[in-house]
Amino acid sequence: MGKTALALTLAGTAALLPGCLEEPVACPAIGQVPGVSITVAASYAPSVDSLTMKACQDGTCTQEELVLHPGAVAVDQGCTPEGTCSATTSPDGTLQGSLMLPVLTESPLEATVSGTAPDGASLPVRSLTFTPRGEYPFGEQCGRFVTAHVLLDAAGLRQD
Repeated sequence: MGKTALALTLAGTAALLPGCLEEPVACPAIGQVPGVSITVAASYAPSVDSLTMKACQDGTCTQEELVLHPGAVAVDQGCTPEGTCSATTSPDGTLQGSLMLPVLTESPLEATVSGTAPDGASLPVRSLTFTPRGEYPFGEQCGRFVTAHVLLDAAGLRQD
């Protein structure tokens, strides 16, 4: 092999090496819990004392009474001149809960919510069939997250 051919071969090999030596991308150490989360709108929350949710997907159903917690929003507290930023949470009047499932996929899911009002009266039973969303919030190299979230208000149940 001549000096020119050898030089071209080495140059071509050197050009390919950076693609092989790319730094791996760090993914957050976050696990995903399969389930359906629900937000009870602030306008409807005073009407709700307890909720039970049933979710069926791919022939498997799970049902339980939900533990409801007050919802909150993040409130930006600004940044210092040194670049340290902070936030706090503030109650927003909503209620939050979730139903854990054995598996959550992107196939259609049927959610049914029933419950009681503070005076013990039954709330209207609300049902919704929807498709959970799959996304790559940290990039494709970090895996797909499938989420299912619904909103309950006086008008009914809808995907959020």
